[in-house]
Amino acid sequence: MNYTVAVRSLCEFTAKVGDLDLRFTPSPTAQEGIAGHKVVAARRPAHYESEVSLSGAWQTLLVRGRADGYDPHANRLEEIKTFRGDLARMPDNHRQLHWAQAKIYGWLLCQARGLAELTVALVYFDIASQEETVIQTMWTAGELQAFFEQQCGRFLAWAQQELAHRSRRDEALRILTFPHGSFRTGQRPLSEAVYKAAASARCLMAQAPTGIGKTIGTIFPVLKAMPGQQLDKVFFLTAKTSGRRVALDSLALLDSATQAQPMRVIELVARANACEFPENACHGDACPLAKGFYDRLPMARQAALDGAGGAGSTQTALLDQASVRTVALAHDICPYYLGQELVRWTDVAVADYNYYFDYSAMLHGLTVANEWRVALLIDEAHNLVERARAMYSASLDQAHLRQVRRTAPAALKTPLQRLQRSWTGLPPTGAAGAALPAYSVHATIPASFQTTLQQALAAIGEFLAEHPAETAPALLDFYFDALHFSRLVDSFGKHSLFDISTAPADDGRRAGTILRTLAIRNAVPAPFLKGRFASAHTATLFSATLSPEQFYRDTLGLPENAVWTDVPSPFVADQLAVRVVDSISTRYAHRRESLLPIVELIARQHDETPGNYLAFFSSFDYLQQVAELFRQRHPGIAVWEQARRMDQAARTAFLDRFVAGGCGIGFAVLGGSFGEGIDLPGDRLIGAFIATLGLPQVNPVNEQMMQKMEDIFAAGYDYTYLYPGIRKVVQAAGRVIRTQADRGVVYLIDDRFLRPQIQRLLPGWWVVQRAAAGDQRASATLSDLLTS
Repeated sequence: MNYTVAVRSLCEFTAKVGDLDLRFTPSPTAQEGIAGHKVVAARRPAHYESEVSLSGAWQTLLVRGRADGYDPHANRLEEIKTFRGDLARMPDNHRQLHWAQAKIYGWLLCQARGLAELTVALVYFDIASQEETVIQTMWTAGELQAFFEQQCGRFLAWAQQELAHRSRRDEALRILTFPHGSFRTGQRPLSEAVYKAAASARCLMAQAPTGIGKTIGTIFPVLKAMPGQQLDKVFFLTAKTSGRRVALDSLALLDSATQAQPMRVIELVARANACEFPENACHGDACPLAKGFYDRLPMARQAALDGAGGAGSTQTALLDQASVRTVALAHDICPYYLGQELVRWTDVAVADYNYYFDYSAMLHGLTVANEWRVALLIDEAHNLVERARAMYSASLDQAHLRQVRRTAPAALKTPLQRLQRSWTGLPPTGAAGAALPAYSVHATIPASFQTTLQQALAAIGEFLAEHPAETAPALLDFYFDALHFSRLVDSFGKHSLFDISTAPADDGRRAGTILRTLAIRNAVPAPFLKGRFASAHTATLFSATLSPEQFYRDTLGLPENAVWTDVPSPFVADQLAVRVVDSISTRYAHRRESLLPIVELIARQHDETPGNYLAFFSSFDYLQQVAELFRQRHPGIAVWEQARRMDQAARTAFLDRFVAGGCGIGFAVLGGSFGEGIDLPGDRLIGAFIATLGLPQVNPVNEQMMQKMEDIFAAGYDYTYLYPGIRKVVQAAGRVIRTQADRGVVYLIDDRFLRPQIQRLLPGWWVVQRAAAGDQRASATLSDLLTS
């Protein structure tokens, strides 16, 4: 059996040496790289061949890839590399890697076309100046063949290890059994749907109720499908840290069910959470864990995998954040970048959405480069819409530019001044003495501003490359913000808005100075995500709130043949009393009048059936007003509140108040940390009060988003306000019933909950009944439920 490896992966394994060095950054994005390659190819003569597919074997290795270009008249093969900054400052080990790739392609071309010799060229293309630097050397076919065989020889033992691992892994997965004695209600149809989607190479949208075990119910079938579908990787993608933990626990459970299962599982975390020396730059002169990184990587890599389904392993060792850190520090290398290297050799990666869907996402890039067959499991997929919008949105603050200009080095004064003038001159400029509008939307981004921004970026990039140790944090932050903005300018279209917000300067330097914030706001991420789904063999998006189906199809860019399943709930109406209090309006205009009725409703319910409850509100201000009044009128009932910007310790402390058998009210914001993704089974939580429809705030930005949705989908209000709002309501209510043994009550506080268009969006197993604010019978019914 042959082991197939991409040219790039082979060279990164065998030819990377020395320090980890990120000073020659930021590198162009994949899109910028593609555009740069096209520019270079367009400059070549008509007989020039682009993207030349090549492959060659050596013993049990099959090496394949696409050479960037070949000129048969000049007999010259080109390896094109896009870059920013001063090419002379490129680290030697980067150049060495590039030559290795070029020479491998050189031999594959000589072999394919019977060439006796070949000119091999590195073509460095500066994406800012659009200039090329060419470095070339003539080699004989024999010299190139010797280099090829040398690299293959260095990789062969590892390839044989990988082949053995893959064989053991697939055999173990064929006999893998479900770790529980039986499936929960609803879990089997979910698992069957996931397996069928994987077997037919399709995308699945699965709406499945909370509490049935969706995580293990999706991981198990896709693992079972891996051998038959020849899947290389599974990416379990989450929106929150809690989702990663549940996935890792489920994978550990599957391991315990099959002791011989040689699975390699890795948790990928954000750089900020893994960096040991956050104050240091990422290069060997500044960080001890970057010094000699690639020299020590082979031993660290082997040590990590030996404990994760490697040659000496008989079971899974989860390479979670702590495990990766332990291995990395034992070998004096960076934990974050060790994780990035290990993901190439693992079977399952558990990571945040952005690792696959972001603009320059690592997992997607590796999938495409290595032609992996991957399965995506997208946890709590209703969150992907807003998260993807954020990935493909950007803003630039003129106050930030002013701050950078004050301390900028002399070499940057002129380009930053030009950018300032161009910024100030953006429409609308207004008549003399007239006030500028506070908010305005524009169909296009002026070409003159784009040019000035690119010139400023080129100047900053050159300065950063020449003075890597003299970089002010404000300048670097502005540079990265501007780079991201510039990239989105290139892809700007009807899927996004370009708007300008104005506000007076508050630094006291010049009275009457108006500053502008520029924003590209993505409304429909579908055009960006469509290619990400196309790169996967199969994808399953699952959530308890994935309807209306068409909303997610439209906004996420799912394949046309994506299938939908709505898993029946295991819960019954008798478990949850759902009461609409239509005598209270929570509209902003009626908020003051609503405070006392809400307080008394919560207190009556607690007095009738003591226990733990959550009360959700549309904002922190609203929450605080109700909580303060509640304390004044009912000091004997325990109260705890969600606060702004709570850290993990504070969030944990909040949840720890919900003890079994306890009594009290937790006040929280709908759509926040406690509105989804928390598990409080049994009598840790027996009820919830939802004093809002969850509708996004009406403001100029959301009104423009609504217009955009109306123009594209003819569903502006529903897509912008109604569906996102009710989804948050259903998620919050879902905290109450977590198992088939749970009982509880949910109060929906607002007259609008009785509207038919709202009721259609609520779970089908709910039986919603109308209750006046002071109706004692609702509480009596709940008491009967809890004591039955």
